[in-house]
Amino acid sequence: MIYTITLNPTIDYIVTVPQLTLGHSHHMQDELITPGGKGIMVSRVLKALGIPSIALGFRGGFTGDFVREYMEELNILNQFTVIKERTRINLVLKSDQDTEISDYGPSATDEEVARFMKGFEDISTQDFVVMSGSKLPSMPKDFYEQLIRSLHEEGVPFACDITKDELRNSLQYHPLVVKPNQKEVGEFFGRTFTTWQEVIPYGKQLVELGAQHAIVSLGGDGALLFTPNEVIYAPPLSGKVANPVGAGDSMVAGFVGTFIRTGDSSEAFRVAVAAGTATAFSPDIATTEEIEAQLGRVVLEKIE
Repeated sequence: MIYTITLNPTIDYIVTVPQLTLGHSHHMQDELITPGGKGIMVSRVLKALGIPSIALGFRGGFTGDFVREYMEELNILNQFTVIKERTRINLVLKSDQDTEISDYGPSATDEEVARFMKGFEDISTQDFVVMSGSKLPSMPKDFYEQLIRSLHEEGVPFACDITKDELRNSLQYHPLVVKPNQKEVGEFFGRTFTTWQEVIPYGKQLVELGAQHAIVSLGGDGALLFTPNEVIYAPPLSGKVANPVGAGDSMVAGFVGTFIRTGDSSEAFRVAVAAGTATAFSPDIATTEEIEAQLGRVVLEKIE
């Protein structure tokens, strides 16, 4: 079983206002209300790919109830730990310029965290864990490393899509794949890139530091896959970007789900690119049909 971990899930409330004028009242043109958080996004894309998963994390209040109910409507198994404080809401305002207002999220007590950790007792070496997104504000800085170390000691394979310092600490435990974007790779190594080609030496370093695979998304320039033996480039696919939120999570889901089934990193990268592109071109997380439509368009070029 694949377990996805979303420590700090959210309700994403996405509204569209054709022309926004600050200080005035407006009527929204469209709205979309969905559960958010990177691990939840991974579970939703795995579902579209026909791969079951169990979503773990924390939820609380009426907003946490919404997240649970939405996941159940999608037939995605979830075992969220219930906390007293409510799950956060993020507001995304789509207009001539998109604006996002993010909540920091709730706090969890020591007892609530202990209940969450107890759920890991049933995870075995035959399972896989995907960790992604932000921690709860109350959690220590090394909480992800504690999780990763415990999984590593039990021989449980994992992947992660987490922030700079947490990513750095995870590499020594050899994640199956990490997925920073071009900007995040620059922040990780203290560099600024003017072309995507400049990223290549640093993507290689992520593998040298311990990652089994590294995917670097390049925005409008495509994506790169780094393995111990090769570097593969996927040029961008033409289309109109409707919603880049969740595209990176879709790539993680596509790679992990396919690699677990096939053991083929190139094929896993191809599905990752298709899934990420399909989500970017969709108003919400991509459907099965949208991913399949992009699969035949993906071109992979071995550059090293």
